[in-house]
Amino acid sequence: MKIKTLNKSKSNNSDNVINDEIFGIDPNEDVILRVLNWQLAKKQQGSHKVKSRSEVKSTTAKMYRQKGGGRARHGAPSVVQFRGGGVVHGPVPRSHSHKLPKKIRLLGLKSALSQKAKNDSILIFNIDKISNKTSELVRIFSKEGIKKFLLVFGNDDKQDILNLAIRNIPLADTINQVGLNVYDILKKDHILFTEQGLKEFENRLLK
Repeated sequence: MKIKTLNKSKSNNSDNVINDEIFGIDPNEDVILRVLNWQLAKKQQGSHKVKSRSEVKSTTAKMYRQKGGGRARHGAPSVVQFRGGGVVHGPVPRSHSHKLPKKIRLLGLKSALSQKAKNDSILIFNIDKISNKTSELVRIFSKEGIKKFLLVFGNDDKQDILNLAIRNIPLADTINQVGLNVYDILKKDHILFTEQGLKEFENRLLK
């Protein structure tokens, strides 16, 4: 599959070939949803907490004598039916994460990328002689109508320069190819790979 390459000076000056085993499969939306739910579950803090009867600040003395008062029998005021009492079976800190097979996670990543590729939303960004001026990059992207995008770079790319150049562009983010995931792919309208980032990403998934 061929995709467009963006240069600093002009766009669409050449085509780049991407691997069909990663970017050309039939997208499986069910698997994409499973991987997305798995990611979101891992991101949940799980810090919700309520106090049980033993944790609330209250006296342990009996409220009033057992007989002779004409009222119902009660013990300590820390029980659940009184205001300020403890909570039964309430939420406690826990992890919401669950297991998902590696093959499913890999298929979800390939499906999300293939879906973007079918919509012509994946491009190669040539970063040769790039400057850290945001205005130059905005001019390049605006010619192609690219606003909400994710730039994927490789370990050998000049990451500091890329971050300086893109961090002031609204709705734009950068990520190392090692951390590319379904959630970030679905959030953006376009996925831009550097040449080195694409090479490293394909080698990692196909080895």
